[in-house]
Amino acid sequence: MVTTAILAEDEALLRTALRDLLARVWPELHVVAECEDGASALEAISDHRPDVAFLDIRMPGLSGLEVAAATAEASPDTQVVFTTAYDQYAIDAFERGAVDYLLKPITEARLTATMQRLQSRATPRATDAAALSQLLRDVMLHPGTRAEPLTWITASSGRETRLIMVDDVAYFRADSKYTVAMTAEGEALLRKPIRELAAMLDPTVFKQIHRSTIVNLRAVASIVRDDTGKGTLRLKQRPETLVVSQPFMTLFRNM
Repeated sequence: MVTTAILAEDEALLRTALRDLLARVWPELHVVAECEDGASALEAISDHRPDVAFLDIRMPGLSGLEVAAATAEASPDTQVVFTTAYDQYAIDAFERGAVDYLLKPITEARLTATMQRLQSRATPRATDAAALSQLLRDVMLHPGTRAEPLTWITASSGRETRLIMVDDVAYFRADSKYTVAMTAEGEALLRKPIRELAAMLDPTVFKQIHRSTIVNLRAVASIVRDDTGKGTLRLKQRPETLVVSQPFMTLFRNM
C-alpha cells in the first residue's frame, strides 16, 4: 500500500531539500502536494487526505499548528510532523506534548527515526488534540517567537495613496500579484501579494477563510453554515457576504 504525504514549507529551497531527503530515506512515500503557505496546505490535506503531513510551524497565513488543529477534523487519519527552527524552549514544549517534529536543518538520521515512528503507528494518537492545544499556548504565544503584527498599511485608491489602519480593514482579497483591502469606505490596492501580507498580520484577529481571502474577525457580524460544510460570513460594515471554504470552517467552530 502506498503511503502518501504533503509537504508544507514556505521556503522553496528547504521544501526541495526535504523532498529529496524523503526520496532517499523513504522511497515508498508518494508526495501528492507541495505547499508554500498554510491555506494551501489545509486545502491539500482536505483534498488528498494524506497519510502524513509535514508542516512548517511558521508559514504565511495559517501556522503549521493551526493547520494541524484543523486537520483533526478535515482528515483525522493524517499523521502530522512539524518542521521547526524554534529555540530550545519550543523544543521542550514539543517533547512534553509527545508530538513528532523535525528540527531544522533536518538530518537523514533524524528523518529516518521519524519515519520509523510513523510506520509503527497506524493512526494518530488520541493525545494529539490536547498536545496541539498545549503547543499553541506554549509556542505560538511565547514572547519572542513572532514579530510585532502590522498596524497600518499604505494602499492606492485611484490616484490617491491612503494610510489605512489595519484594524479598519474588514477583509483582504487576493488580486493577481496584489491585494485588495476592503474597508467600510471602499477598496484600496496594496502592491503586495496576499501570501506575503498574511505573515505580517495578527493571527489572533485575521483569519484565512479561503486561499485568496483573509477576514478581520472583529468585522464579522455572524456566520451561517450550510449542509455542504461551507459557511457564509456576514460583515458589520460591508454589504457583501464572504464564503468560508469547508476546510477552513474548523477555525470558526467557537462562533
